[in-house]
Amino acid sequence: MTIVIHHNPDCGTSRNVLAIIRATGVEPVVIAYLEEGWTKPQLRGLFAAANLTPRQALRTSKSPAEELGLLDEAVDDDALLDAMVKHPILVNRPIVCSPKGVKLCRPSEEVLELLEPRPKGPIYKEDGTLILGSEQN
Repeated sequence: MTIVIHHNPDCGTSRNVLAIIRATGVEPVVIAYLEEGWTKPQLRGLFAAANLTPRQALRTSKSPAEELGLLDEAVDDDALLDAMVKHPILVNRPIVCSPKGVKLCRPSEEVLELLEPRPKGPIYKEDGTLILGSEQN
């Protein structure tokens, strides 16, 4: 099974999701989107597959969204996509693609819906919070 994660190694949620995927025994394709960037068609396709609008996928904290005026509801999808291409950090993450679907995996346990087989627990977040107990396998 091929799994793709659009990953930011500086993000704890993204690191947690990557660890959960790897716990299944699958090594995903890791796309460092901050380095590689995005294209508008790529974002449109990902968002459509994940049933997200550009506004729903907009990262509003720890990003330049406010400074760029993107929090104003009058900013349309095309302008948001243009900004996301110019500033890749504006896309919330991680976005995971698997044969079971595409999803913005926040919180990190959202990725469990995309995995087959599910990883064996227990699995903990970096902060020690239990994500998956051994009885939930």
